[in-house]
Parts: sequence; structure tokens; C-alpha cells
Amino acid sequence: MSLKALPAESRPREKLLARGPGALSNAELLALLLRSGLPGKNVLQLAEEVTQRFGGLSGLLHAQAEDLKSIKGLGPAKRAEIVAVLELSRRALAEQLQAKTLFASPGAVRDYLQLQLGAHAQEVFAVLFLDSQHRLIKLEEMFRGTLSQTSVYPREVVLRALSLNACSVVLAHNHPSGDTQPSRADEVLTQTLKAALALIDVRVLDHFIVTRDHARSMAEMGLV
Repeated sequence: MSLKALPAESRPREKLLARGPGALSNAELLALLLRSGLPGKNVLQLAEEVTQRFGGLSGLLHAQAEDLKSIKGLGPAKRAEIVAVLELSRRALAEQLQAKTLFASPGAVRDYLQLQLGAHAQEVFAVLFLDSQHRLIKLEEMFRGTLSQTSVYPREVVLRALSLNACSVVLAHNHPSGDTQPSRADEVLTQTLKAALALIDVRVLDHFIVTRDHARSMAEMGLV
């Protein structure tokens, strides 16, 4: 059945305008973004296929443009639009963290880190540099590769903190395995960076272990 054959109140656009976005399913919201389907497959069916292929909306939000190429019907324009929505989400969360004290919005911190780091197939070490009021100055991905094999250089973190005039930092890295349990190497790295940054009077407030589905605070575990 085509969308035009559906009753007006069941079509995604009309449904949203009449009842608000909360009344729509994930597939219906995505259908509004995609706008058109394929011969024999309307846009709602295409949206349902996309969400199922990536294991739901969370998986889709972590998809890269290259990942979307595998789905017939997602041409360059549609892929670009999906990736643009993801980037807008990242920027909106970053604006929240720049506007107010970081720990006034712990949920936003976790969401931001998951969007930034959760989808990476290899380990990425990032630092959130904060001002004197614990507001975000900048997030930088500083090192890539398995952290047990690719060194994280404390000197580079210290120099970047100085150049950004940061007063504190939050450390973060992802575990592509999906396990948020900190390793012994993670604990050692945290203490090494704490000691190095203390020499320039910059505090390490937390270290998050990030996966697609969660971001675990080492500070909450008593490890920072």
C-alpha cells in the first residue's frame, strides 16, 4: 500500500502535524526525513527496513555514511541527510555543555560522548577541555588505536590543556567490544594523566568508558 492510499490521519506528515512528533514511531519519523521510497516499496517500508538493518534508532544514529550505502534506496542525498541529522544532534548537545556547568547535565554528557565515540570500530581517546566553571571549551579526539598498543602521550594532553587555557578535563575513550568495565590499563592511564595535569593545576574530573549503548563514569566507581 502506498502512503497516498493510507487515511490522511495515518500518514506520517499529517499525523505529526495533528498529534505532534511524539505520536510517531521511529520509522515514521525517519520516513519524513527520507521523503520517498522505491518502486514497490513506499517510504515508510524503506524507513522500517533501515531501522531494522541497524538494530533500531540507536544503531542508526551511530551509523556512518559508508554504512548506509548497503541499503538500496539510500542514495547520496538521503545518506547525507541522515548523517547531517546526526551531526546536528552532536552540535546541539555540545551547545548545551558549553552553555552551562558540565555536571548540571550528566545525561547530556553521556549522550554527547556516545554520539562522538560510540560508533568507532577502533579505540579512540578523547578529552573534554573545560573552563573554570566546568563548561565545555572543546572536545578533541587525541589518540587512536588499541590503547594498550598505541600510547597516549601525557605531554600532548598537557600542552593542549595549556593552549586552550583549560582548568579541568574529562577523559573518555570507547570500548568497541561493548564492555564498559575499565581495564587495569585504563586505571593506570587515568592516574598517569592526573599526575601530569596536576603539575599545571588542571584537574581530571572523570574518565568515561563509552560504548554504543552506555557511557560508564570511572569517578562514580571511585577510580578517579
